[in-house]
Amino acid sequence: MENYQDIHVSSEVGTLRRLLIHSPDEGIGKVIPTKAQDWLFEDIVHLDTMRKKEYDLYLKILLYFLDYNKIHSVIHKIDLPENERHFYKPDKEKYFNSDKVIEPQALLSSLLDEKELRQRMIASVCAHEGTSYLLQEELMELESSVLARTLISGILPDKRMIFPPIPNLIFTRDIGITVNDHILLNKPKKKARTRESILMKYIFFNHSMFQNYTDKIIEITDPEDFFLLDEEEQEKKLVTIEGGDVMMVAPNHLLVGVSERTSIHAASKVIHEMHDRNIVEKVTIVKIPAKRAYMHIDTTFTQVKRDMWVIFGSFSKEGLKKEKGDFISSLGGSKSENELEILQYVKGEDYNTPIRFNYLEDLLNDISVNDLKSESPTKFIYSGDNEFPHGRREQWTDSCNVLALKEGVVIGYDRNDKTSNGFKKQGMNVIKAADLLDQLIKEEVHPNDISNTLILLPSAELSRARGGSHCMSMPILRDHL
Repeated sequence: MENYQDIHVSSEVGTLRRLLIHSPDEGIGKVIPTKAQDWLFEDIVHLDTMRKKEYDLYLKILLYFLDYNKIHSVIHKIDLPENERHFYKPDKEKYFNSDKVIEPQALLSSLLDEKELRQRMIASVCAHEGTSYLLQEELMELESSVLARTLISGILPDKRMIFPPIPNLIFTRDIGITVNDHILLNKPKKKARTRESILMKYIFFNHSMFQNYTDKIIEITDPEDFFLLDEEEQEKKLVTIEGGDVMMVAPNHLLVGVSERTSIHAASKVIHEMHDRNIVEKVTIVKIPAKRAYMHIDTTFTQVKRDMWVIFGSFSKEGLKKEKGDFISSLGGSKSENELEILQYVKGEDYNTPIRFNYLEDLLNDISVNDLKSESPTKFIYSGDNEFPHGRREQWTDSCNVLALKEGVVIGYDRNDKTSNGFKKQGMNVIKAADLLDQLIKEEVHPNDISNTLILLPSAELSRARGGSHCMSMPILRDHL
């Protein structure tokens, strides 16, 4: 029988059993235009629309697939006027508390019942945010559920805003990644995400859910002499990593992106940790251009099933060959602006001579065929169905960022029409989340019966935050493939 404490992920597409997600909180509604980019949002969002008309569907679909009996028995009560909004948040009396689809705010609230932990967390957060000592005293008096909400949103019950919001916590993928039975924690590059990291470390190291895994939690840190370096040297040796740049693609194989957010020094440390601890045999580094448009590797490709991937066409074999033809190498140009570098490091072999892959499709095909033992040809779906300008437009709105609920059943965004056509061409069914939810509620279909399907979430507001369903999840338990 599955244990509440079981933590294990050995693929991107094994049937999903448990994950962490954080539904949009009131802090997102406090993002203002002048601070949006500082807080890593491309635009301001309408919170009620994001939460009630978009994220609500994401959450209910997850619950139907992961916690069917519990959600199906009460689904008719959730949207009654007296329950409105109570479904979403742990500080509400009628909060729907699932042990399969887990809200970090609920975990944080339970930790804050312990006085010593409460003191330490308040001190850590207030030191980071540079608040007054008296404010710490005020926070100590708050009820645990209210304090948890305040530490996340930055807003006191009297509506005073005492911290900046941490709106990116909805992208729970970035706080950490489960690698077999270990958890690799993030070390964010942007200050806007540091409070997320502080709070989640307390949860991972102190909550009973993770008590059997504290010796399997991996923190990637700066070199010991980092603080002695001048600013220029520090910038060169920066160690930063976020979960969107880490993919557990097979029991023996981890992918790590080097990107705008994850540094090459962090990637190097991950290779050593994975091999020294004997967690995986292979670590493949996928270095992409350090640009906001891409951000993490999971904005450029994700997996649909063992023999199928969705990828950004400009990073494809055809796309890169086309760009390389635009200049004459003897003039001094050596790489196109979208050039990728893919290096695979195998435990026990010379790190100075890694295995090189020329193209992303080559790597993904190798994973499908050799790691996952697929017996059918590897298929690729391209962002925007590889039509200009839809490939780039839809990559920006997370066409390549899908979450697998089980092999061949993934969640994406409804605005990426051309990419949806690409799914259809590969024999995938495409259905709107609201229509599927209606069928599930009426018992016209059961999650176990659904296969080869792209589920489309409404995404007018969610897409403004620049993250898809893959970003909005931290799987902690999947079935083995």
